Formats: sequence, structure tokens, C-alpha cells
Amino acid sequence: MEDEIPKKRNIRPTETSNLPLITLTVLVLLVLGMLYVGYEYIADDTSGAEELTSIVPDTSSNIVLFESEANPILAEPEMIDSGEVSDLPETTLPLPPPVETPAVETPRAEAPKPEPAKPEPAKPEPKKADVGGTSYTHTVQAGETLFGIANRYNLKPETLKALNPNIKDFSTDLKSGVTKLNVRVQSVHTVGPGDVLRVVASKYGISKELLMQANGKSRDFAQRGEKLVIPFPEKK
Repeated sequence: MEDEIPKKRNIRPTETSNLPLITLTVLVLLVLGMLYVGYEYIADDTSGAEELTSIVPDTSSNIVLFESEANPILAEPEMIDSGEVSDLPETTLPLPPPVETPAVETPRAEAPKPEPAKPEPAKPEPKKADVGGTSYTHTVQAGETLFGIANRYNLKPETLKALNPNIKDFSTDLKSGVTKLNVRVQSVHTVGPGDVLRVVASKYGISKELLMQANGKSRDFAQRGEKLVIPFPEKK
């Protein structure tokens, strides 16, 4: 009979314990408790931050500076009154050394140097008339002009001006009986025996009329010992 009905082997016993359920419940409660504690901690920090930001700093009170060997400490007057920082030595921050600004010397305006005097251009010396012959002095008579005197001695007006550089204006500076002009002639002849104007003129190669004109004669006559001016045969 036993052989006909095989026996069931390794039959799993039925579990009746509630331990897993209890463990799961405890874990859930722990997680909830931790979440609650964390929320309370965060809420406390937020409220504290709002209180700190709502505090208006009192700028009217003086802050006394104390310094220890390590770092300087700032203490408020309430801390001093309560005696919390009374043992700390009082000190002040060292002021930075004054920055010395180098004095900038203002350049003095130099006095303008006097410009060297420019040498005046040398005035050209009056051109001297080199016509040769003999020098003769003519005294200006009433009514005589530059052209008249130059024509009398068979000279060009330019030559007569060059011979008299001291005369600035021949139209106004010629004064009768006072002004003396330097003229040039071929020669001065002294009349001797038998000297008549025609003979004297032919001797020097000029015409009798030119000889009379140079000596201011209106007649063909000359006295013995008279000095006759002999002009150039051609205008100089």
C-alpha cells in the first residue's frame, strides 16, 4: 500500500510569522520621521534669514577696532560695554604714507633774443665820369639849367650829373652865383699874341662857334692873357 502511494518529499512548511510586515512598517516610519525633521530644519533656516535681512544696521554707533596677533577684529559698542572684548588691545589702522607729488617746474618764458641787425645794403657809389681832360669850375648864372650848362661845355646831362654827385636835385639846387659845378673840358688856353678865336679853335680841332659858346662870347674877340675854355670836339 505504501509503495503504491508515493510520499511527497520536501514539503515547504506554511509560514505564519508577521516579522517582514513589521520590519517594512518600521522602515516607512523612519523615512517619514527623517523627512519631517529635515523640513523643520529648512523652515528654521529660512525664517532666520528673513530676520537677518530685516535688521537695519545702526550706522550712528562708533565701531572700535581691535587687533589681535592673528587678525584684526571689529567690535560693536555693546560688546565693549559687556566686557567681552575688554581684554583686547586697542589699535588703529596705520594711515598710508602721503604720496609726494613731484613738483613740476613751470618753464620760464625766455626773453626773445634780439635779432641781429641786418646790415644795410651798401649804397652803390655814384658812377664817376671818366671823360679825361681838365677839371674846370663853373659858377651857375641866373636862368641856367642842367641841360643848358651841359650843352655849353659839349657834355651829356648824365655826365654832368656824374661829375657833381653832391647835387641831389638839379631843378631846385642850382642857385645863381652860389652853386659851383665841376665840369670837364679838353683844356684851358691862355690867349697870347696873335691868338684869335679862329686860330685857337683850329689848334684844338673844334669850331669857332663851339669855342665862343663854351666861353659865353657873342663877339669874335679875345684879349691877351685871357683864359679860354676848350670844350671836347664831341659830346662826352
